[in-house]
Amino acid sequence: MLSLILLLVLVGIAAYFRSPAWLISLAAVVGLALGGASWWAYIPVLVIAAACCLPPARDFILGRIFGIYKKITPAMSETEADAINAGTVWWDGELFSGKPDFSKLKAFPTPSLSAEEQAFIDGPVEELCKMLDDWKMLHETKDLPPEAWQFIKDSGILGMIIKKEYGGLEFSNYAHAKVVMKVATRAGSAAVTVMVPNSLGPGELLQHYGTEAQKNYYLPRLAKGLEIPCFALTSPHAGSDAGSIPDFGVVCKGSYTDPTTGEQHNDVLGIRISWEKRWITLAPVATVLGMAFKMYDPDGLLGDKKDIGITCALIPTHHEGVEIGRRHFPGGSVFMNGPTWGKDVFIPLDWIIGGVDYAGKGWQMLVECLSVGRCISLPANSVAAGKMSSYTTALYARIRDQFGLPIGKFEGVDEALSRIGMYTYQMEAAQDLALTALDSGEKPSVISAILKYHNTERMRKTLNDAMDIHGGRAVVLGPRNYLAAAYQAIPVAITVEGANILTRSMIIFGQGAIRCHPFVLKEMRAAMDNDAKAFKKAFGGHLHFAFTNAFRSFWLSLTNGAFTAAPQGSKETARYYRQMTRLAANFALVADMSMFSLGGSLKFKEKISARLGDILSNLFIASAVLKRFENQGSPKEDLAIMRYAVEQALYDAQTALDGLLRNLPMRPLAWVLRVLAMPLGHNISAPADKLASRVADDMMKNEGMLERLSKGMFVPDNEEEAIGLLPIAHAAVIAAEPVEKKLRNLTRKGKLVQPSPALRLQEALDNGDISQAEFDQVTRARQLKRNVIMVDDFDMMLSQHDEKLLERHVF
Repeated sequence: MLSLILLLVLVGIAAYFRSPAWLISLAAVVGLALGGASWWAYIPVLVIAAACCLPPARDFILGRIFGIYKKITPAMSETEADAINAGTVWWDGELFSGKPDFSKLKAFPTPSLSAEEQAFIDGPVEELCKMLDDWKMLHETKDLPPEAWQFIKDSGILGMIIKKEYGGLEFSNYAHAKVVMKVATRAGSAAVTVMVPNSLGPGELLQHYGTEAQKNYYLPRLAKGLEIPCFALTSPHAGSDAGSIPDFGVVCKGSYTDPTTGEQHNDVLGIRISWEKRWITLAPVATVLGMAFKMYDPDGLLGDKKDIGITCALIPTHHEGVEIGRRHFPGGSVFMNGPTWGKDVFIPLDWIIGGVDYAGKGWQMLVECLSVGRCISLPANSVAAGKMSSYTTALYARIRDQFGLPIGKFEGVDEALSRIGMYTYQMEAAQDLALTALDSGEKPSVISAILKYHNTERMRKTLNDAMDIHGGRAVVLGPRNYLAAAYQAIPVAITVEGANILTRSMIIFGQGAIRCHPFVLKEMRAAMDNDAKAFKKAFGGHLHFAFTNAFRSFWLSLTNGAFTAAPQGSKETARYYRQMTRLAANFALVADMSMFSLGGSLKFKEKISARLGDILSNLFIASAVLKRFENQGSPKEDLAIMRYAVEQALYDAQTALDGLLRNLPMRPLAWVLRVLAMPLGHNISAPADKLASRVADDMMKNEGMLERLSKGMFVPDNEEEAIGLLPIAHAAVIAAEPVEKKLRNLTRKGKLVQPSPALRLQEALDNGDISQAEFDQVTRARQLKRNVIMVDDFDMMLSQHDEKLLERHVF
């Protein structure tokens, strides 16, 4: 028994530090020797050591495993391979390693705006926001106002991603996201209009893959707003499974009229395309249509390959046979979105993006660009919803009172309010960290999937909580309701760019397990290439990785990471870094064992895959929260919200780990993993109620913490608008509170006996209990509070809105 204990301790120490196999084997022998073990106890240790350390034995065993691996590894389709190979591995790879190097995290640069980018946001973007009226757009004009459309074209905002050599702004990804976010806090429809040409579409594809002729013609026109682009991918029969699009084109010879010059071209080698697309943003008003279709060459006009594959082309929308002009009606939005269709539309080969050399490479092009776009557009919209919810709800909860107290002081309300702030902090932190990667030249495809799912889900939660706190104030539609449009538009963000169910259940871990794992992709490539030497090296490393992770996971779980090193200068955050190290080791272990036990069937065990993705995602979010806090100088006012945000992320990761172990099909393995990953059960606690209350109190002050949380959102500078009214009313109500308290005391003592608050206020003035200045102060504060609380009403046909609510102030 003593020998066994010493063996496990010494092997555990060596494994914890990921020592080489020979050193781990030596530790086992030393353990047996110190414990006085019998000679026969050395036999299994020496056999295992020989298998791991002696090249002939190791090669023999790994060779047999290689043969089995090739037989059981499922074939990877071309579309799967393109998705797996798309993008790059960044901080997500560190988390997958089970031993993240937090010095790398701290060394990542702090994202910032250049003087030119900041001036654009403070100038043209601010001006655009002032042109927009969400209520009129949604319920009257059903479109952006003409002057806003023209301003969008003239300002260059459609060319943020286009290089300056083509007339674009060439903004950083960080600036691009902040522009979209600010516009989204004003009007979601305008934000979508702005973001689509700057996201996955003709501009992005042309810059990466276009021919020089295509770039020189289209990019300057896109940058100046002379062309309005859209990109048609989704069809009625292929949503999330874009690889199964039925739209097709056949290589043939034909004739066409150039829609730009009017010149007729006859007997030209080209493609005859038929398509039916839906849910295509900007399609109803687009001048150039990006098109994804399956390309075939049955007559071998281009070569021997008949099924060329998914191809992307640019087609002017006024080209003969192109049909646009119908609209869809997305909930809570009126951005231009609609179907496009065409039958036997002939286009020349040089309309393929990148020319004929890029025929069949469309899917690869799309997934590579999608890894960038998914980090920017929808996450920025989600951050906007969080900022708007945090700002408006915090101020409303401080202004609105019941039973003599601001409603935000009630624990049920402060629980929801603090959750809004916490999710907003997480969302912006996660996106800013991803944008740091993009602006460093990375294309983090797994992280983009994390952002797409988790930011849009957090947006949904923040808006739900904001609606709950506002109550009836947010139920009634009208110009005063600043939450309704965003609330109604939630399904748009949840559904597009990969439905959230698909993203969580299949993409995050399904792609991450292969792309980010230090050995899995190497093993798969070696098997496909029949490269035994590469496989042996990768699989041997994988076995060492899994073995050491088992010991690391157990020790770190026993101590909750208490004895691991935290980065220097992390006094307030050290314990969170340690807990992340522990959870990363747990994740590395259970991910490996899940893949080992389920093999290729893991892709069909979507609940297991989803929980593994949740662990990885929350580790990324926790990393981002710590990075944001330290990037901002670790302000004391943000200490509570930082703690709440990171503790929630770590607790959510632990919850996903527990759910995985409860549901892993191979139960004996699950029991062993629970001992190794959660020997003491749930030893990461959920955020305390007092911490949440502190966050809510800090938000309702409308000072440093809320200012940083809502930074970058558009706030009208007058009280005629519902959001612009809030800070004015907030300041007035707080300033009038001492007088209101005096009035309540006088009423309680029986010195004020009039039946209504207004009459008692007048009575106090008449009695000399308050001054005229105090009377005016309270009157003004009450008027502002009433205007914040009031909901809109209309005539009997719900057409004419009453803008004179204050004139009906009876009490």
